Amino acid sequence: MRKPVFVTGDEAAAMIRDGSTIATIGMTLVSASETILKAVEKRFLETGSPNHLTLVHSCGQSDRDRGIQHFAHEKMLYRIIGGHWGLQPKMMELIAGNKILAYCIPQGQFAQLYRSMAGGEPGKITKVGLGTFIDPRIDGGKMNEITRSAPDITDVVTIGGEEYMRYKPIPLDYCIIRGTYVDEAGNLTTDEEAMNLEVFSAVMACKKFGGTVIAQAKYKVKSGTLHCKRVTVPGIFIDAVVMCPNPEEDHRQTHSFAFDPAYCGDIKVPADNSDALPLTVRKVIGRRALMELRENDVLNVGTGIPNDVVGPIIAEEQIDDDVTITVESGIYGGIPMGGIDFGIAKNNFALLRHDDQFDYYNGAGVDVTYMGAGEVDSDGNVNATKLGPNPTGAGGFIDITTNAKHVVFCSSFTGKGLECSFKGDRLHIDREGSLIKFVNKIQQISYNGNIARGKHQKMHYITERAVFELRPEGLVLTETAPGIDLQTQILDLMEFKPIISPDLKEMNPAIFRENGPFGLRDFIHTNQS
Repeated sequence: MRKPVFVTGDEAAAMIRDGSTIATIGMTLVSASETILKAVEKRFLETGSPNHLTLVHSCGQSDRDRGIQHFAHEKMLYRIIGGHWGLQPKMMELIAGNKILAYCIPQGQFAQLYRSMAGGEPGKITKVGLGTFIDPRIDGGKMNEITRSAPDITDVVTIGGEEYMRYKPIPLDYCIIRGTYVDEAGNLTTDEEAMNLEVFSAVMACKKFGGTVIAQAKYKVKSGTLHCKRVTVPGIFIDAVVMCPNPEEDHRQTHSFAFDPAYCGDIKVPADNSDALPLTVRKVIGRRALMELRENDVLNVGTGIPNDVVGPIIAEEQIDDDVTITVESGIYGGIPMGGIDFGIAKNNFALLRHDDQFDYYNGAGVDVTYMGAGEVDSDGNVNATKLGPNPTGAGGFIDITTNAKHVVFCSSFTGKGLECSFKGDRLHIDREGSLIKFVNKIQQISYNGNIARGKHQKMHYITERAVFELRPEGLVLTETAPGIDLQTQILDLMEFKPIISPDLKEMNPAIFRENGPFGLRDFIHTNQS
């Protein structure tokens, strides 16, 4: 039987040739193969090799310091093809500075592209990406100036008279993965991982191109001791295994925890009152956004305001049994973590593979998705992927918003310095933000309002002081917060004048209440239209 060799991190790094294409599997710091990634960086800094690499990754894989930040060196990296860089400041710096070629592919399409590559298909065929900056007729997913003249990695094809995106195969030389237990034959489990990622699909894609698979593991056990259903990757597909010598540092379950059994589903923990959030602008936005829910809805939360506040508000309002929360990493139910630990949850009742989760988002479509946003224009186009000089990338944003039945964007009305208070169940602007978000022209089209209107998709844009709805006639202002002046605190702070609803309403003052639940449970049970 074919078996992998067991090597050190330095020996694994020595296997990687100059000019190679490497796929790494992980999300945030979850499943980051730190022992291997650190060794590759160390070898480059000491010897100048490996260099001229292409790094391929579907998700953002860093906590601002670790993960694929180890590849963020000029000359070490020639090209990156990734899904998201929001937690990778060094990588964004290289991209913004035109130091490397940089392409973005939506996260779900990327995870499923591995499946297409593994099966020898001509690429991933989908509607996702049309009309956005991923479309080769717009930007082609090219994230900086030097990539403009580089070859396209996508094209548009016509099948049955309809247009589709094709994400082209990317030949892989190496695939770096991580697991929990590995036996003497190299069979690898992912028991303690906080996500079920696209590990096996990526391994098969690498093998399709004759590539080398390197795995990092936490525990080594005797052959025959692992139940066959626990094995994520059979040892015959793994070429080398690195046992992590310092799991506390280099094999962490996620950024905040070396290991917590609640986040891999081994245990369920009691609800904690500390999960209730203090009243902030973000919580106000989340409260109003959740008023778009209806009983039995299945919802998705994206990174930023949604993931940071939606789960805790649902728990505080005790509507866990009335709706189902999902996250792109494969989570169903529970209370998601936010910030650097985006994508994990405690007390979830199901945890699917990452690439399988996007079959739902790309197919049937979630009932409601909550997404962050940076800019919006009068046509309802939204930019959430390039904010100022920072090329954050798409993540799962484009995949999920394309087919969701109802898209709810959550953002503060202005940025940079906004401060608010909420006395008397009213909104008070104590300090106005200096950044205008409602602009004539957005930097990058992440969500195409014209396509959304053409297919009658429901869309709201919710802030702490104003609610907008995308209607056939354009972006319509439908609600304003109690205590806010329409002219000076809304219209004067927009570069365009929105359509103002003849039925303009005041936002429910209960969402500005400081203590306790604000009544969401009663609201969703009595408002089913």
